[in-house]
Amino acid sequence: MSFIQHKELKSYFGIILGNRDVFPNHLVKEGRKDIIDVMNELGYHYVILDEEATPLGAVETYSDAKKCAELFKKNSDKILGIILCLCNFGDEKAVANTLKLADLNVPVLIQACSDEISKMDREHRRDAFCGKISVTSVLYQHGIPFTLTKYHTCAIKSDFFKDDLHRFEKICKIVSKLRNARLGQIGTRPNAFETVRYSEKILEFNGISVEPIDLSEIFGLIEKLKDNDPKVKDKIDIIKNYTSTSSFPEDGILKLAKLAVVIENWVKTNDLDGFAFQCWPSIQDNFGIVPCAVMSMFSEGLIPAACEVDISGLISMLILQIASETPSAILDWNNNYGDDPNKMVLFHCSNLPKSFFQDTRMTIHPIISDQKGGEVSFGAIQGRIKTKPCTLLRIETDDLYGDIKAIIAEGKYTEDSLNTFGGYGVVEILNLQFLLKSLCLGGFAHHVASTLNEVGDIVYEAISKYLNYNVEFHNKNI
Repeated sequence: MSFIQHKELKSYFGIILGNRDVFPNHLVKEGRKDIIDVMNELGYHYVILDEEATPLGAVETYSDAKKCAELFKKNSDKILGIILCLCNFGDEKAVANTLKLADLNVPVLIQACSDEISKMDREHRRDAFCGKISVTSVLYQHGIPFTLTKYHTCAIKSDFFKDDLHRFEKICKIVSKLRNARLGQIGTRPNAFETVRYSEKILEFNGISVEPIDLSEIFGLIEKLKDNDPKVKDKIDIIKNYTSTSSFPEDGILKLAKLAVVIENWVKTNDLDGFAFQCWPSIQDNFGIVPCAVMSMFSEGLIPAACEVDISGLISMLILQIASETPSAILDWNNNYGDDPNKMVLFHCSNLPKSFFQDTRMTIHPIISDQKGGEVSFGAIQGRIKTKPCTLLRIETDDLYGDIKAIIAEGKYTEDSLNTFGGYGVVEILNLQFLLKSLCLGGFAHHVASTLNEVGDIVYEAISKYLNYNVEFHNKNI
């Protein structure tokens, strides 16, 4: 259930057809038709040279490269990535020149068509297998990063290549968003939590802007809202229908609804991609609720919301959300699981999105209510996380070295017995002890973002290769 309705735009790609004149031209002509058919089938927009602009609409000479680069420049505000199709060997210089002259600085996917064993004569042999190595060698020399297909060669119309395109689209979306992300910060971090400090300057240098607002301003905007405001009434209905509860304290529901209205207006006004929230202790002392349920609903609606003003954790959530096309959550690396060295408990207290849970309920906050009383702590979301594979990601700004670093791990939530509270799950990760040492020695925070999908390779490709973050991918042979 989303507070803010998203209009998903179709991705836009530039297509390069590689050619070399000593190979059969009909292979390029067929390849052109095939890639256009596939783009249309998958619903992608694209730009490609007309067949009249260059021979077969392919790129082989410097003149061809200039024409293709000019076409890409004219569409630079739309193009998320560039797809190179090698229907035969191709010309590596022409490809490199096209990318240099276009200067779009977007991800590049390199595809090479497979030869058929029964068609290795002069009329049908492609040699794209070899040409791909030649192209990538030259791109490497020019310092142009690129992405490879799962298999070295594949047919353009194959399911393998369609899967490659879906993966590449997500890589492109992560890169595009993270170069122009706008994040909100509501309040200041809890005084005790120096672990979630971050460098706003390093983020800004890397394209990520942070728009702060003081919690008192949020309270002031809430004060101006009337109880019978139509937007408030609508949010009350949404909250009551979001998940079960043993009781709805009317005062608490009204406060949650007003908070939701104010945050939604602020997110829309500032065109924000997500926000981090000062979820304790001021809001309990001065307003009388916990904001967990509201944050859960925003995350469920693909506006990720991180607790404890953890902007770095919010970035991690946003990346995983784009990679998986599903809600993400933020949790604590929280407990050992008995003596099992490869299992641990991930936990928060909790604002996880509803889709994470096997079953869920809205309650008073199990920790804050012990300290401040149940009358000021309604709105927590509790339940056990679904048994699914997962990807975990933690981003940090490293002020000592002036860069952004990350650690990625993949594992799976298990059904191991556990009787506890909050939002929680038992996770199994191979060589977990090594991962925990890396977290400690690398100065990472105690928070981690999670998605119920295996997308570590997509995230790694996007943030290490194209965003130049310093990334450790635990237990993955890249």
